[in-house]
Amino acid sequence: MTAQAETGNIAAMAAKKRIQNLDWDDVRYFVALARAGSLSAAARTLRVNHATVARRVANLETLLGRPLFDRRADGYTLNAEGKAVLDEANVMDEAALAVLRRLDTGAELKGLVRLTTTRVLADGFLVDHLRGFRELYPSLDLELVAETRILSLARREADIALRLGQPADSELVGRRIARVAFGFYAAARHRDAFDSTRPPPMIGYDEANAILPEAVWLAHHFPDARLAFRSNSQTSQAAAARAGFGIAMLPHYLAAKDPKLTPVRLNIRAPERDLWLLTRRDLVKIPRVRAVTDYLVDVFRRNRRLLTGR
Repeated sequence: MTAQAETGNIAAMAAKKRIQNLDWDDVRYFVALARAGSLSAAARTLRVNHATVARRVANLETLLGRPLFDRRADGYTLNAEGKAVLDEANVMDEAALAVLRRLDTGAELKGLVRLTTTRVLADGFLVDHLRGFRELYPSLDLELVAETRILSLARREADIALRLGQPADSELVGRRIARVAFGFYAAARHRDAFDSTRPPPMIGYDEANAILPEAVWLAHHFPDARLAFRSNSQTSQAAAARAGFGIAMLPHYLAAKDPKLTPVRLNIRAPERDLWLLTRRDLVKIPRVRAVTDYLVDVFRRNRRLLTGR
């Protein structure tokens, strides 16, 4: 055997050993960090702590014998090696997703379905209306992720999403399933005082959420109003209204069930928004996903009057 051939064999053996030592979860964590740009954001996506993300990525870098990121004060940025690895990892990720989708095509209604929506819709409406789901589908498990961050359906962070506003992603199948209306609410004992105040003290959004459609609407129609309480949570805004801070613009489904809140008549009508159910095209016909979407459509249809306040 020539020296060149022997060198080639040694290199091949070393590469094989690295492959055997490769932990696919390390690759998954690397991809999440590359997409998120920070340990904390990647950790939220993966639902682990940031130390786990750092350890997994370090494992991969040690195996490859080179750094994949430039560590900076404002986050992690892929270097040239990292970009090349990400290209290959994306191919692996798509292949893994294809395998999982193939496994999903069974007709039996069992397994896990991941659903994501905003926290206020989840806690203020949806969970209470899922009572019959367990009796109807005893072998189906639900995972509900309630947060403002839009999870990626394409990357299987969720199977179904409920979102206010028409989707822009043409890769998703969208169906408008409800109309969600808002109204003005205050504590009953303060309503008369607020009715006579021009302009009344309002409850609104914090500065970080000033771009939300509801926050933009309030700023446009009540430009001179005092914001006596600010929060990124409509549930907290409802609590502030109960406490007498002012008038909150709340979805009817959240305020209507609160006996301490009462409608306030102002000289303007609060907005309405369309609620869309979204899923991936390749998930539409999967029986367990279809079962959940049909159930959700029926829930929102039956509660149309609560959602619109009519």
